[in-house]
Amino acid sequence: MGNRVRVVLFAVLSLGVALACGASLAMAQGTKEETEAQSTTQSTKEKTTAQSKYTDTFPPEEYLTTGENPYFILQPGYVLELKGKEDGEKTELTITVTNETEVVDGVETRVVEERETKDGKLREVSRNYFVIGARTNSVYYFGEDVDFYNKKGEVTSHEGSWRSGVDGARFGLQMPGIVLLGSRYFQEVAPEVALDRAEHVSMNEKAKTPAGSFNNCLKVKETTSLERGVEEFKLYCDGVGLVKDGPLELTSYGYLGT
Repeated sequence: MGNRVRVVLFAVLSLGVALACGASLAMAQGTKEETEAQSTTQSTKEKTTAQSKYTDTFPPEEYLTTGENPYFILQPGYVLELKGKEDGEKTELTITVTNETEVVDGVETRVVEERETKDGKLREVSRNYFVIGARTNSVYYFGEDVDFYNKKGEVTSHEGSWRSGVDGARFGLQMPGIVLLGSRYFQEVAPEVALDRAEHVSMNEKAKTPAGSFNNCLKVKETTSLERGVEEFKLYCDGVGLVKDGPLELTSYGYLGT
């Protein structure tokens, strides 16, 4: 074989090796980039999942039927009255901590009645079951029995009623004893019935209401996994409790007979 032929063959073989190496490097680089992209995507998904998670299970503790924390008063005789216009109707909401207790899921709870009227006619009455933790000072929600009324004063529905321990429902957290910005938790854990969630979005809100002006209030965004895109906002103020519920504003608060 001539020297010229050998040189040509050597050049061809060298080119083939170079192309093969280049292809291998490109494949390796592509695999590395794909792996990094997958890792980044997975990390983003995990971060998003962690950020969107709401606490739905709460350790048991000793429960009391009477007490209070800065944003929720569970003392018999305490009353909040809120008024405003909702869906074009004059709405009044009265929240009363009653003298009654009820055993729910094996726990004695305090009955808090919510009575709502629209244009002067009764539309809804709910009996809510709450306790307060002796250790955490958190208020827990054990369920509610609801009556909806039509304009004739007839009960038409019990939609939204649930009790902890029934049909897979578990008690939720209504208001933590220690309030932290960004906290997320389920207030109601009743599959397919009530899955309300709360998120603390601000702790320095000002509220001007007919009952007075308040500073450093807690703003809570409420959503439900049963209805996407639906949001409601409430304001709670230290030593008072709920002062704004959507368009409704606090008009009076205090104890019965005072």
